[in-house]
Amino acid sequence: MDSHIHLSDPEYGEDMKMILDSMKRLGIRACAVSMDNGSSRTTLDLAKKSSLVLPFIGIHPEKSKDNLESMIHLIQENSGAISGIGEIGLDKTYAKTDDDFKRQKDVFSKLLSMAENLKKPVSVHSRKTLDEIFEIIPSYHIPGFLLHWFDGSKKQLSRAMDLGCFVSYGPVTVYSQDKQVLLSNTNKDKILVETDGPVRFSHCFGMKSAQISFIPSVIFCLSKILQQDYDESISMLEQNSKHYLGA
Repeated sequence: MDSHIHLSDPEYGEDMKMILDSMKRLGIRACAVSMDNGSSRTTLDLAKKSSLVLPFIGIHPEKSKDNLESMIHLIQENSGAISGIGEIGLDKTYAKTDDDFKRQKDVFSKLLSMAENLKKPVSVHSRKTLDEIFEIIPSYHIPGFLLHWFDGSKKQLSRAMDLGCFVSYGPVTVYSQDKQVLLSNTNKDKILVETDGPVRFSHCFGMKSAQISFIPSVIFCLSKILQQDYDESISMLEQNSKHYLGA
């Protein structure tokens, strides 16, 4: 499973049939996350085209000024159809003022409450705000709490494990020693893989927009780091995916 990809991004638009066909051939599901009300609706439409698309809807911290009440209504209206809530979280990069960051926190808290009430997993953006998010997590009971593209220190990783969070690793893990060290220190039952497409990756990926077909490469790398065979890694990730989704 690709635990975090933006299939609603316009960059994928013309290639969507090919992407869905590729997912079917490879047997890979995708947690398709959203950025705002508009992309959330696109994600919901994509999920109707393929059962392999697992729709996550929500408001990204970059879009914190989007209409929160409309998002709440959209989640309530589609509570039976969505697989989770995301991409949500905090990021001071997108906050020009203290009020902007307060708005992010308000949106994040409200959407976490909805996830808790609906018993849905969340996909969380935590760039440079891990410590703030660690303070928030204990206030909610959300077993499927994913810190996507984990980019903290080993100390922060230990804290994430103590809090029962899942963490995901993407294509950059193939060539980043720092990511490989973090992966080796992650509890095996809390590891997921992702692409975060359409993010572009360098080195062997040639700065191409991430495709779900990159996932096997990430798993081969993961297998080497964890010193287990590929099939064992597949089984581990499948089990972790089920636990994350509450299946």
